Amino acid sequence: MYKLIRSILFKTDPETIHAWVMNRLQFAYDSKVLRKWMKSNYTISDPKLERTLWGLKFPNPVGLAAGFDKNAKHIDALACLGFGFIEIGTLTPKAQPGNPQPRMFRLPADQALINRMGFNNKGVHSAVPRIKRRRENVLIGGNIGKNKDTPLEYADADYEICFEALYKVVDYFVVNVSSPNTPGLRQLQEKEPLTNLLMKLQRKNTELGKGSVKPLLLKIAPDLTNEQLDDIIDIVRATGLHGIVATNTTIDRSGLNTPGTEVDNMGAGGLSGKPLRQRATEVVKYIHTRSNGQIPIIAVGGIFTAEDAIEKLEAGAALVQVYTGFIYEGPRIARNICEGLLAAGK
Repeated sequence: MYKLIRSILFKTDPETIHAWVMNRLQFAYDSKVLRKWMKSNYTISDPKLERTLWGLKFPNPVGLAAGFDKNAKHIDALACLGFGFIEIGTLTPKAQPGNPQPRMFRLPADQALINRMGFNNKGVHSAVPRIKRRRENVLIGGNIGKNKDTPLEYADADYEICFEALYKVVDYFVVNVSSPNTPGLRQLQEKEPLTNLLMKLQRKNTELGKGSVKPLLLKIAPDLTNEQLDDIIDIVRATGLHGIVATNTTIDRSGLNTPGTEVDNMGAGGLSGKPLRQRATEVVKYIHTRSNGQIPIIAVGGIFTAEDAIEKLEAGAALVQVYTGFIYEGPRIARNICEGLLAAGK
């Protein structure tokens, strides 16, 4: 049924249809009858699905990745679709429009997306009251970044502003230095600037926590070499980071079924979806193996089915996230994956 609906939805510009669908979802949530129906059809509760990590109890290991609800406008409605946790953002200190449109493209032949959104959001301070007002008891991650016009040498301040603003309203943080759509951002993945940034955030973490700290994770690119991944592992250990989100979108375009000329016409941006599955799994497995399983990993990249999720979990991930899979598989994706995990004894 969803495949038919998807074929209709895919006839409209991705951003336009995303806004329309989210508004319809919110309308359903605001109806007591429809909200009850959503929870009954899309959520699943079973102690075998529960995970405890960083002192947080996740009702299931399937989360929604950052980028879907950038401004934390639809947390409650999305929670009714069975996600074990929801990551909002990427948020920046100041509101910014992002890159010029069009900036999101579908590749149905590859079950993939290319985006160059550019951290479009309403600013971190606008999201705080919405997170405070949420009605559903769902764990929230705060994904933070820097404004496009902030020079790299002042990027640390942007992350600190976002960190402080969200500190009391989110359950964990993700530092995004790996998006390919903000000029120069990936330079912050280099060892020295990244270490300095994370050390500053950890000091802020201790200061604001007054004895306890919020889990702080780093989201990394799939395009890093093994040597760079070794540096990431060293940085995580040196800064006392709580974990890694692996991975962001890729700039690689190899092996696609979509014609090259069509892909070229889409232009720059990060590729997500099925083509990223194998590389994301490789990164998860490499980090898990090299760290002797000491670094908790949230895996994201090409997860559409329970089999995809199991692949990531067996590679060493503690939790998984979906984004592109949600768009292609539909609103039942979290429940389908959870049912598959239960069936497989995972």
